[in-house]
Amino acid sequence: MKLGVEGYAPALFRKIVSQGARYAFAETAHNLQELAGQEISAQHVMRLTERIGTEWAAQRDREVEAFKQDRLARTYTQAPASAVAVMLDGGRLQVREDPSGPGVQKPEWNEPKYGCFLTLDTKPTRDDPQPEPPARFLDRAGVPTLVRQVQRLRAASTTREEPRKAARPAKRRKRTLPSRILLRTVIASMAGVEVFGYYVAVEVYKRGLDLAPRKGCICDGQKSNWTVYERHLKAWGFIPILDFLHLLTYLYAAAQAASGTEKERWARYTQWLTWAWQGQREKVLVALNRACQRAGEPPAGASESDPHCVLETARTYVTNNCDKMDYPRYRKLGLPVSSAPVESTIKQFNKRVKGTEKFWRPKAAEAVLQVRAAQLSGDAREDRLWATPRPLRAARYKPLRPAA
Repeated sequence: MKLGVEGYAPALFRKIVSQGARYAFAETAHNLQELAGQEISAQHVMRLTERIGTEWAAQRDREVEAFKQDRLARTYTQAPASAVAVMLDGGRLQVREDPSGPGVQKPEWNEPKYGCFLTLDTKPTRDDPQPEPPARFLDRAGVPTLVRQVQRLRAASTTREEPRKAARPAKRRKRTLPSRILLRTVIASMAGVEVFGYYVAVEVYKRGLDLAPRKGCICDGQKSNWTVYERHLKAWGFIPILDFLHLLTYLYAAAQAASGTEKERWARYTQWLTWAWQGQREKVLVALNRACQRAGEPPAGASESDPHCVLETARTYVTNNCDKMDYPRYRKLGLPVSSAPVESTIKQFNKRVKGTEKFWRPKAAEAVLQVRAAQLSGDAREDRLWATPRPLRAARYKPLRPAA
């Protein structure tokens, strides 16, 4: 049996790293012993997973340099013939000081950045395919729950959540519509926005998404997302689109913060929501301006939950993103108006890297993110990376030598 430099057969080595990127290192070690009879420590699983992730990160960085020098080859020989979408967002994980002694030193929450790149099976239409808002956005009983769900995705939970009582599942119709996503690829990194922007540009270029006839960049209002768009995607003709679900939460909060009875507040929300869905951005902004004027200036020392502050926050959010709210146009182009796919992708990452008792060294987190991103990409990327010749190195902590 041919063994690699780590002392494992290639197939077993890949299984160790693959499991280490999906599950906690101790759990991986236990599963390998229980299911495969393979003795390996959690520490060694960690070292092997980090080693491969670091090698893949180095290859990614070489591609960035090639891109900057206009020498990067495209992975796909044919550009997408339909619509494509780039969705960006940030997550949360805990890091610790590195290097440090035993135990967790100087823990803090950090924000990894994620990118979701989609090829879509949609066609442009002359008329708006859905001129009225979806019924669930106007469901008086369901909207507050929807708002809380979206807000939780943006919240940074730093304490252990209390267990929740299992709710009785509601009966729902089976969805018969096929998925409009033909291909999804994923990137992730602990890098800052400047570096991450180049990772986004490289992924777009390699896949030829910049050559697609219809292309959109769908994000929430976070400044870092639109910084990447301005620097790398705007010149390629990507259309900026504000995620509608996040806009909905701001409009709902503002409608509730304004004066009036419960019935009046709900009517106000449905009117603002309908205007936004139908692209009547000016009406939404005028209504928010009037609500802020009626409420007056926030009192000194007011908290973020103060009604005055809630209204002002919503007005600022709409003002800053008004140019990204032409939703009828986006729907006619067959482009999504929600960044739900990247939110779903982040949940898949969070199962591995986020937790109140998980404290990562930044380099280890970056390595695991690379392996997990390759696993979640639907273009056989993981197989290609494993097939790439690796740098020659000894099994433990020796400098890298380039492959011949």
